[in-house]
Amino acid sequence: MAAAGHMRGLLRVPPGWRCGSCRARSSAAACPPAGQVRQAFLRFFQEQHGHRLVPSAPVRPRGDPGLLFVNAGMNQFKPILLGTAHPRSELAQYQRVVNSQKCVRAGGKHNDLDDVGRDVYHHTFFEMLGNWSFGDYFKEEACGMAWELLTQIYEIPKDHLYITYFGGDASLGLSPDEETRDIWLSLGVPPSHVLPFPLRENFWEMGETGPCGPCTEIHYDHVGGSRHAAGLVNQDSPDVVEIWNLVFMQYSRETDGSLRPLPQHHVDTGMGLERLVTVLQSKRSNYDTDLFTPILDAIHKGCGGPGYQGLVGAADVGSVNMAYRVVADHVRTLSVCIADGVYPGMSGAELVLRRILRRAVRFCFEVLHAPPGFLASLVPAVVEVLHLLELPQRCHGTANGRRGGIHATSKGWRGGCETGDTYPELRKNTNQIMNIINDNEAAFLSSLLRGRRIIDRTLQQMGPSKLFPVEVAWSLYGNLGFPLDLIGLMIEEKGIQLDWAALDQLAQEDAKRKARTHQAEQLEGSGVRLDVHSLAQLQRDGVPTTDDSPKYAYTLGQNGRYAFSPCQATILMLYKDQSLQKEVGAGQRCGVLLDRTSFYAEQGGQAHDRGYLVLLGQQDVLFPVESVQFSGGYVIHEVTAPETLQAGDQVLLFVDEAQRLACMVNHTATHLLSFALRRVLGDQTEQRGSHVTAEQLRFDFSTQAPVTTQQLQEVEGVIQEVVDQNEIVYMAEVPLALASGIQGLRTMDEVYPDPVRVVSVGVPIESALMPNSQAAMQTSVELCCGTHLLQTGAVQDLTITSERQLVKGISRIIAVTREQAKLAREVGQSLAKEVDSLSARVKQGSSSLPEVQSLSKEVGHLTEEVGNTVMPQWQRRELQAILKALQRAANTAIRKLEIRQAAEKAQGLLEKHSKQPVIIDTISSDSLSILMKVVNQLCDKSPGASVLLLSPQASGEVLCACQVSKSALPTFSAADWALAVCTHMGGNAGGSGIVAKGTGNTKDLQGALTAALEFARSRL
Repeated sequence: MAAAGHMRGLLRVPPGWRCGSCRARSSAAACPPAGQVRQAFLRFFQEQHGHRLVPSAPVRPRGDPGLLFVNAGMNQFKPILLGTAHPRSELAQYQRVVNSQKCVRAGGKHNDLDDVGRDVYHHTFFEMLGNWSFGDYFKEEACGMAWELLTQIYEIPKDHLYITYFGGDASLGLSPDEETRDIWLSLGVPPSHVLPFPLRENFWEMGETGPCGPCTEIHYDHVGGSRHAAGLVNQDSPDVVEIWNLVFMQYSRETDGSLRPLPQHHVDTGMGLERLVTVLQSKRSNYDTDLFTPILDAIHKGCGGPGYQGLVGAADVGSVNMAYRVVADHVRTLSVCIADGVYPGMSGAELVLRRILRRAVRFCFEVLHAPPGFLASLVPAVVEVLHLLELPQRCHGTANGRRGGIHATSKGWRGGCETGDTYPELRKNTNQIMNIINDNEAAFLSSLLRGRRIIDRTLQQMGPSKLFPVEVAWSLYGNLGFPLDLIGLMIEEKGIQLDWAALDQLAQEDAKRKARTHQAEQLEGSGVRLDVHSLAQLQRDGVPTTDDSPKYAYTLGQNGRYAFSPCQATILMLYKDQSLQKEVGAGQRCGVLLDRTSFYAEQGGQAHDRGYLVLLGQQDVLFPVESVQFSGGYVIHEVTAPETLQAGDQVLLFVDEAQRLACMVNHTATHLLSFALRRVLGDQTEQRGSHVTAEQLRFDFSTQAPVTTQQLQEVEGVIQEVVDQNEIVYMAEVPLALASGIQGLRTMDEVYPDPVRVVSVGVPIESALMPNSQAAMQTSVELCCGTHLLQTGAVQDLTITSERQLVKGISRIIAVTREQAKLAREVGQSLAKEVDSLSARVKQGSSSLPEVQSLSKEVGHLTEEVGNTVMPQWQRRELQAILKALQRAANTAIRKLEIRQAAEKAQGLLEKHSKQPVIIDTISSDSLSILMKVVNQLCDKSPGASVLLLSPQASGEVLCACQVSKSALPTFSAADWALAVCTHMGGNAGGSGIVAKGTGNTKDLQGALTAALEFARSRL
């Protein structure tokens, strides 16, 4: 009891802090701001229980392609749970951790998007408060800490809290988690408030395989009092809600579905900040807390109309309150995602974000009747709300909180801690966030206009059918992002329906196709990786991690050639069928663990080395290395053994030197490209990803505006200058804290080992590390584990062969080096000469329609070749601009010649059919375009006449074109006329009431003319 009293003294809440159920005790009680709620959680675990405070990871997952967004606090700690964290990284040192993680649940397995707005507690973006133990404390300590925080620090009444625990599962051979039940009972929780639940509610799993275990949840009863609410737990009651989940990871789900005990036990807890604040601020809705009210106020101020009242369902007339919630939630999600580099786009997380944006825009326009640009105008309110949630940065107290504790002041909980901006990226990128939202809103509104026109045209062409074409609806949805429900509303007004069953089928097929593609990509990039049990066994058995420093053992000789040092190693263990083995027989595929290696394992965006192993003394038998992967400090070489391999065997390693050197060239070139882009486009340009292979390099980066042709040339020029100077590339391992202080250092959102490898072009590492040194500002200095050239001259040349925007604000460059770059330039020059020659012939002109049509086809073929050939991107753009102008000129010449030819034919027909109300005839015409022009000119010169012309072709096809006098409408329709004639010829036709065209195939031309005349007489 004395210890608890001391704790309350250290972490005493400000005067007036009471949860909603305590309001009767203090009617004048002030609601605790969300920022203080957050700080209390973090400081409780940091200062009182020795947890390390870790910042939130960005919402884009690190190295987890199977995940669209970070959707739980544990995502950034998966390498620890799987045992794959680099042993020298800070991540591997974590034992007790606390943080507040930005999470997005929209798309994928955890998808709350469609529920947002319908109720008062679903969100696409939320904050997850969590504490973790990695092989340290377990159930008893975790439950005790949680109960202490809730009941003593936040002072939530104990009788409002209900606890659930895992009730067991006989089919899996799992007994009830009575240990957890007894812990809660020992903490004083009444037995009637401790409830067992089955696997669905109280057994947590990371995925289909991997760490898992029972969990215990804490639920809060908003009503409380003397009532017993156990029957409402886990019943989706708005009165009894889950606020905290404590997961005890003690098993691993294997590929066969079985459960194996984990080598180490872990604790993973998660409590939604929004729900906790709702409880502590005496609210029943998350949207009524200070996390949302400033945004809701900004919405009301910006669009006028009725204010937010918190109504749901039938009471929410016109869905106005739902619109408030949708817009408030979605603008938070958009702001956080864009600040973290996830922009609205066409696939993956970007596609989900585009749907979120478009959903918000629809509610802004259709329900709130807001003006254009309104959604973006809410971003400053979001920034201000989230900025006020301050994060403790540095505390002067000790780990156990004996000094520097949290105490009440006029400014809230300050104590001996300094606080910092929780989301500095939001404030830094506010203008960019607003610009991206505005640009995407404008694009969506433009898509809506195009979509409406397509829908109207489709409805006109449908005939008697009452079902809208499924393929058109799906195309509108997939290509224009046109919401399916909006299509349904628009066509229902016309008495037409959508075939929802067929659309669901298309959606399922699309999902299966994407899943197959994703699975294929994963298989393509996968190699042998050690499982968590094997990693733990290696560590228990004292098997040392792989010494991979020989991969850097190469020199540059006087002749300019690289020499790679030989490497001899010992097989420590073999890995096959998810188990460690001492021996693997001939013909079997396995992973080889060595004590040392000169092979580069796939990491840092660089492809793994290729090569082979040979047994010492048996150099005539090669063991080709198919992939090289890195897991928890161990390098695994995947081979198919032609002969038996055994632990203890001595092997010689031979890296494919040509492939390695090509990767070195392209990796160093990637660093030069990053530097050049910042030099040309500005320091705000940031790397978003890269991939280096022997064939090419790929580089993704953020940019404020599209990269111009001139800027591409300037970037290549900056790189060539550094290459020509043959600068020395300095590399050294430096303590991470020291390296992070280098001014001008380029880093990525990655977990780096400590010490970390620094790669500097032209500037010695020692110079860059000097206090206040500006040396790194004028060159490329990056943290990188890749293999690099020792001097830049070996790059020889770099050509950017592609540059395109992946999404608004993110561009991707593909480039080649050395001989490939030289070849690309030569090809570009050759194509430039072809374009010059063609340009001269087009400008010379011709009076022959076939000649001009032939030139037009040449322009088209050359345009396609320029678009698909590997060549300098800046030159491609220049040639494409010239070819576009040539195509326009050729098309204009064709049109003029066709009009002249049509006029001549029309004059002949006019003389033949002078002043007749219906003209039906055949003429020779090379194209449907010319035939239509003859019809048009004939009608212009013979007002009031309706004309239908047929033109037989050498192939047997018959072209048909017609125009009906406006005075004959609506009884006489050109579309119906052409359709009747072309149907008679076994073909088809389409058009409007005035003009139409089509084709058929018949030898009875006279019969077709007779059919045309009879149809016209029946309508006139």
